[in-house]
Amino acid sequence: QVQLVESGGGLVQPGGSLRLSCATSENIDDIYRMGWYRQAPGKQRDMVASITNGDTFKYADSVKGRFAVSRDNTKNMLYLQMNSLNPEDTAVYLCYAAIFTGPSSPLKFYWGQGTQVTVSS
Repeated sequence: QVQLVESGGGLVQPGGSLRLSCATSENIDDIYRMGWYRQAPGKQRDMVASITNGDTFKYADSVKGRFAVSRDNTKNMLYLQMNSLNPEDTAVYLCYAAIFTGPSSPLKFYWGQGTQVTVSS
């Protein structure tokens, strides 16, 4: 069972920055893909950013050029640097890990509990 714990959320003014962190109990080298989703009240959960163990990046169009995802394999940590935040970025941000379970088997996903990000003046 992989455990993920997010931190770094909070209240920030429009135009400000935050860095989210996600600590994993699993050796990050054994995780195929990690990333972030977000969910605003009354809305569906949307992909924000992801990174594979081969350093393939993916970003939602709404955050390209503002957010950057990274991983520190020595600390088993995932990060999301968020710049130029605006009120539309307000949501609960959830970290996930996708792990191979075997040949021809689907990826298994694990989720953190989430951290609240509120962008408001």
